[in-house]
Amino acid sequence: MIYLDNAATTKPAECAIHAAELCLKQDFGNPSSLHRFGLNAQLHIDLARKQIAESLGTEPERIIFTSGATESNNFALRGITSVYGKRNKKKIITSAVEHASVRNTLDELEKQGYEIIRVQPDAQGRFHAEDFLSQLDEQVFFISMMLVENETGRILPVQEVFQKVRKRYPEIILHCDAVQAYMKIPFKLKTLSADLLSISAHKIHGIKGTGALFVRKSVRLKPLLTGGKQENALRPGTEAVPLISAFGEAVSMMKKNISERLTNTQKKKAFLWEKLSALPDIYFNSERENAFSSPYIVNFSVKGIRSEIMLHYLEQKEIYVSSGSACSKGAKSDVLSAYSILENLADSAIRVSFSEETTEEELFQLVQAIEEAQKNLIHQ
Repeated sequence: MIYLDNAATTKPAECAIHAAELCLKQDFGNPSSLHRFGLNAQLHIDLARKQIAESLGTEPERIIFTSGATESNNFALRGITSVYGKRNKKKIITSAVEHASVRNTLDELEKQGYEIIRVQPDAQGRFHAEDFLSQLDEQVFFISMMLVENETGRILPVQEVFQKVRKRYPEIILHCDAVQAYMKIPFKLKTLSADLLSISAHKIHGIKGTGALFVRKSVRLKPLLTGGKQENALRPGTEAVPLISAFGEAVSMMKKNISERLTNTQKKKAFLWEKLSALPDIYFNSERENAFSSPYIVNFSVKGIRSEIMLHYLEQKEIYVSSGSACSKGAKSDVLSAYSILENLADSAIRVSFSEETTEEELFQLVQAIEEAQKNLIHQ
């Protein structure tokens, strides 16, 4: 079995599974309880919060646990507009390629009267900081940009935009969806200048069902839910202790060799790119240069073969890839449309995404299978 869909989800690490099992079997108390079982459960949360905070270069109390990136993004967007959008400022700036949890939430806010400025990429599919900065005026109160776009892996100029906005309009709140960058592309909150940052456990070998939102101390958020006082009274409800503990352990594991993994993954990307380039009718939707695109994601189109057909052809050979964002469930990609990729090529797009366990031999087998598919499926 060759698994190449790590942007959708990663295989849980053994350390994460062990941490979850410990909380399920032994330290299973409610962290809000005052007895020993409650204290032990709370200690697991405290440790995970510290592990994640240290990886970002911030204080533990700034990390709020959620059910995942979708909730973190919704929390950031809705929580901010509920507080800061009431001050006669109604303009939000974003990119045209955000994840559905941001894109669709902003669509809803637009219906409520907010003006959403969606910055488009240029003809080469790149974003430029000035295109965001040129939209700034006194009516802008919020900017939301993802660091690594999840379908093609393209990198957005978040740091440059946020740093310049911070100097010109320090009152504007800045949110970054860092799900595909966290523990893969090195960054620190101090240099990124984000007020809010969303991350997810299952993208970095944690377990599905939990994520986190970094919230800068000076930022006020209105909770999405009402209830208890958990998570600094921002996210009520009994915490998912096993998942949170597993999240922390996965972060600690990934943090140890992030630079080495990045270098190795760049080599894997270069290998795949070279082998695919030797085949006819292959069109890349990602960028080859790592300065503009994450090495963890390579998106390409096989002209003449629809994504769904190719996906199932590869699946028969136990090679697992994606036709785009897992959240889209096969629907037409708004992201590829934003990049002005021709419809016939967008319908043939395949996303390959790496993990540390991915080998060049697996990538070679993928290319061989695609070459075989071209011979067997085209013009049938």
